Amino acid sequence: MAHTGTAAGGQRGSRDRDADGRARNARPRDGLGRPLPHGADGVARQPEGVVRAPRETVAEAQALLAAGKPFHAHEVFEDAWKSGPEGERALWRGLAQLAVGLTHAARGNATGGARLLRRGADAAEQWAAGRGEDRPYGMDLTGLARWARELAGRVEAAPGPVDAAAEAPRLTS
Repeated sequence: MAHTGTAAGGQRGSRDRDADGRARNARPRDGLGRPLPHGADGVARQPEGVVRAPRETVAEAQALLAAGKPFHAHEVFEDAWKSGPEGERALWRGLAQLAVGLTHAARGNATGGARLLRRGADAAEQWAAGRGEDRPYGMDLTGLARWARELAGRVEAAPGPVDAAAEAPRLTS
């Protein structure tokens, strides 16, 4: 592993770092975002910090979810959360939580998956209620919250990995 960057106190760190010195694991990742050994073939990572129009965010995240890559969809939602208007950040953060919840469920982490699915469902419902808008950018927030709670219940009742592509929600109806 390359030793780049400097740890606190001026010592060289053992973590991979990006050009700005932030810790970044350079190992390839699988479709669920899990690190693979150095040199392994992995799934192309989503570039970070991409500013997209909201409907582009929804379309790209939907394609990734349908392909069984909820971790990567979460990164698309995270970009919208971090770059979007202040009034929409809670919406995009909640959608990122839904995608991470599906990621954990697909990895077999029933407790973490269910918790994040419910947290994302709550965020989507709260955002919709606070604005009186249930279908921003064509998304069905009520349907997404229902999907998330139903999946959370199933992963708690029968722990074990779920098929991320088969369980992927439809963001729009």
